[in-house]
Amino acid sequence: MVAQLQTPSLNVLSDLPYTVPGLVQVFTSGQRNFFTDVMAQALRIAGQGKSVLIVQFLKGGIHQGYNQPVQLGQNLDWVRCGFPGCIDGSDIDESEKNLLLDLWRYTQAVVSEGKYELVVLDELSLAINFGLIPETEVLDFLDKRPRHVDVILTGPNMPEEILQMADQITEIRRSHRP
Repeated sequence: MVAQLQTPSLNVLSDLPYTVPGLVQVFTSGQRNFFTDVMAQALRIAGQGKSVLIVQFLKGGIHQGYNQPVQLGQNLDWVRCGFPGCIDGSDIDESEKNLLLDLWRYTQAVVSEGKYELVVLDELSLAINFGLIPETEVLDFLDKRPRHVDVILTGPNMPEEILQMADQITEIRRSHRP
């Protein structure tokens, strides 16, 4: 059972005499990694009454497509691709690729509507590097998003042009100390 916490609406954007621009943050590493700090940040922001969307492009789940998001509390929607497995490379069948592209189109649409204040795009770099989502579309998406929307991109080997666009880059490295 998940408890639903009622968070008062702060309406911070409408109370300010100006719009605070959103940031593009990148969390990357040399290998595939789970970015715990990103998930903790998303949960914290949702707990403060802000709307958050987490999109996991390469992880599937049983009946977990964008039309059936997992809702954590009242402010966090979590969506995955609508297939049961995970994508580990560019060699996927046409139906899986279509589901991934449907998720990408859905993400673009809800972000352009300004529905969310924070959007986490998990493993997007791998989807780009596998040739499943065009890098030019991602750059265009980041450039044209509503200015108040914060976007966090995760994944190994983030493309250089996205790094150049980022306001903040966090690189996770493994320590070889005993």
